[in-house]
Amino acid sequence: MTIDFLWNGRARPTRGPKPTLSLERIADAGIAIADAEGLDAVAMQRVAADLGFTKMALYRYVAGKAELVALMVERAIGEPSATDTTDWRTALKEWAHQLLAAHLRHTWTLEATLGPRPIGPNELGWMEHALSILPTTGLTGSERLDTIAVLAGQVRAIAQQAMVSRHPEGDITAKISDQLRRHSDRFPALVATMAAAATDGEHDQAFEFGLDRILDGLDTLITQRGS
Repeated sequence: MTIDFLWNGRARPTRGPKPTLSLERIADAGIAIADAEGLDAVAMQRVAADLGFTKMALYRYVAGKAELVALMVERAIGEPSATDTTDWRTALKEWAHQLLAAHLRHTWTLEATLGPRPIGPNELGWMEHALSILPTTGLTGSERLDTIAVLAGQVRAIAQQAMVSRHPEGDITAKISDQLRRHSDRFPALVATMAAAATDGEHDQAFEFGLDRILDGLDTLITQRGS
């Protein structure tokens, strides 16, 4: 796969007419389709048509769908914002919240960032930013990479749940409650727990709860290393 354009852009020709398209326009057209209809709807032909060009014209800028999706991911997730703290725990938490927000703005990026694919500077920039927070914690290189993998996994899990819950048919809580009304005698612990949850006023805290538990464990490990 040719991905130099993700890093260096397209060189402007010194002769002939100026390019009528840009990588930014192409990415934005693909993003609009994916946001509205999902990643499967994105195709070179469709993007070209939406821009008012032929598919062959698009190939002058992007080699194929894999490169097109990589370009879209770069544009969609952007770069992480600077964290306004020197405390590693607070900084990592801010990073995780930023990444979750990026995925929720464009939920198709969850699928697009799985498996072997062209990777651009923005995607690597998220890793760079998180890893730059950790060098003074006493964690090994492998542990720092694992930390980012675990945090990113928490982000992806919650983003996927949120994506499903946006659709009425995806409301798993309503489905569970419906079944419990019919079969409460078979699941007493679940009935009691859901009843307690209904009164404690702390719904939809799975992201914060999981994030804090991950960081608690990391804090314990760092403290043990320091002593």
